[in-house]
Amino acid sequence: MKVISPWRDSFRQLRKNRFALFGFGIIVFFILLGLLAPLLTSYSYDATDPVNRLQPPSAENWLGTDDIGRDIFTRIAYGARVSLQVGFFAVTGALIFGTILGIVAGYFGRWIDMIISRIFDILLAFPSILLAIAIVAILGPSLENALIAIAIINIPIFGRLVRSKVISLREEEFVMAAKAQGMKNGRLIFHHILPNSIAPIIVQATLGFGTAILEAAALGFLGLGAQPPTPEWGAMLASSRAFIQLAPWTLIVPGVSIMLVVLGFNLIGDGLRDALDPKMKN
Repeated sequence: MKVISPWRDSFRQLRKNRFALFGFGIIVFFILLGLLAPLLTSYSYDATDPVNRLQPPSAENWLGTDDIGRDIFTRIAYGARVSLQVGFFAVTGALIFGTILGIVAGYFGRWIDMIISRIFDILLAFPSILLAIAIVAILGPSLENALIAIAIINIPIFGRLVRSKVISLREEEFVMAAKAQGMKNGRLIFHHILPNSIAPIIVQATLGFGTAILEAAALGFLGLGAQPPTPEWGAMLASSRAFIQLAPWTLIVPGVSIMLVVLGFNLIGDGLRDALDPKMKN
């Protein structure tokens, strides 16, 4: 009888989830849009044309122009690069530091766990966007500092998730048996603890992408993220809010882009959770 690995079984479950596949399609579309931006448009994202400002969608400008005549489709395409890069690097940073701190706190316990857990509690005590604003205000408004702020506010989310998983795993029989055989802590963590904690980390990372992109857009909207003329979707919303009645497409297009990307990652995250959770499988 052929044995199917748990990961392959999970992948089969994921492929059956239409919502997850739809979300995957959305993300692939925006990734390709960002990568192929130079081939899809002949305009520069910062090229202005005041004579043709606030023009509605047309054959020349597929999604219209903004208040200083820049092509909105071009800025959306290049903005996809910015938003996806922010999501990737912010989530990656939060995942690495959160996982390390969560493993250390959950595995060693005692005063180490107490100190790290209190740090997590302090960070989680503040509303995430307010904490991000405070961090960027200290570091200075820029896309890089917004990325750092988003990574910091997401560290305790990954940290507490990993900590709770490690606490449950360290009492399992296979971990106790490995300890009894004299396996050192480092090898025990990397060979037994971490591999068995991967599933919830993957799910949280996928959901975290959408959250990070939304937080980056919020900081950009407030003028604390990417600075002009960088085509960041949140900054595009901020610059277009005065023209919501005169030229609604300038506001609708970046808003819908943010919504679709966040929706895509959330659908993938939900699908991964269902596929990786044994209780959800048929």
